[in-house]
Amino acid sequence: MFGWFKRQAVPQVETRSASSTGYTAQILAARQSYISGVSGLGELTAAVQSSVSLWESGLSLADVKGTDLLSRRMLALTARSLALRGESIWLIRDRLVPCSDWDLTTRDGEPRAYRVSIPEAGGARSDTVLAGEVLHFRIGSDVVAPWTGTAPLQRARLSADLLEQLETALRDVFRDAPIGSQIVPVPEGSAEDMASLRAGFRGKRGAALVIEGVAQAVGAGMHPQLGKGPDQLSPDLSDTLADKMLTEAKGAIYGTFGILPGLFNPATTGPLVREAQRHLAQIVLQPIANIMAEEATEKLGAGVQVDVVRPMQAFDAGGKARALATMIGALAQAKEAGIDGPTLQDALSFIDWQDE
Repeated sequence: MFGWFKRQAVPQVETRSASSTGYTAQILAARQSYISGVSGLGELTAAVQSSVSLWESGLSLADVKGTDLLSRRMLALTARSLALRGESIWLIRDRLVPCSDWDLTTRDGEPRAYRVSIPEAGGARSDTVLAGEVLHFRIGSDVVAPWTGTAPLQRARLSADLLEQLETALRDVFRDAPIGSQIVPVPEGSAEDMASLRAGFRGKRGAALVIEGVAQAVGAGMHPQLGKGPDQLSPDLSDTLADKMLTEAKGAIYGTFGILPGLFNPATTGPLVREAQRHLAQIVLQPIANIMAEEATEKLGAGVQVDVVRPMQAFDAGGKARALATMIGALAQAKEAGIDGPTLQDALSFIDWQDE
């Protein structure tokens, strides 16, 4: 009982530093990124949504051979998920079921099992499946975590933040600034007359109006007739180069998604539009389609091909027609000259001709 009168031990203050590179820290960072969004408010801009729509429309046009599971609706959802999250998971059942959230275990850097959340109208349900039961599409993977993907905006977060800040600033200016308002000097009068005059001007001339009397203006050294015009309260944005900076920021976002910025130029003509379509289909979407085809071939057990270039007509139709005519003429001349067999194959391989 005498222990009650002893001084209680003072708790020791934790002085050890927590490591931010452990497995738990990585999991917490991944969850925080998922909850708060991997790309910030840049997703709310028209430039980002236009780029995502091009991915969505381009991939949904793809020709799929080898399976009926990759429907156009599924391809469109996958394209949007890849553009905004960098990865997409589908559970293989009698059809492909989308998964809204997941975690996984790996061995040698390859996924072994998944715990997936399947969205339902009454709330998501969870299921645990093996890696062979899901299609896991991902882009922008890093060697540190090859089992995850990264969205384009996450890889260019600084550019996304710049576009967000520019559009937010312009929105605030045109929402709060007294656009079209003026300082108008008027003769002195009674309080009632001045109040009614202010109310009349405020309803017709702009968001805000400052009215000063002639006597006050002259006393302050600003005669009403100086300048021969009323003073403007509208902000002058010409010196901020906001239009140029906004164009450059949008161009950076378009480039992040693999889209030529000239496609959205008001002066763009047909040849540049076709070149932008070819660039998007051949350099951006077709490699993604090849990755999806490899994943589907491995998990579905059948050879799957996904072609984006042909449905988007992402080629020079006139040049291809001329090349075909030249090829037919060359084959006819080769037949007349008696060139066939290995000699003809060597000639075809010289011009990179390949039979499927």
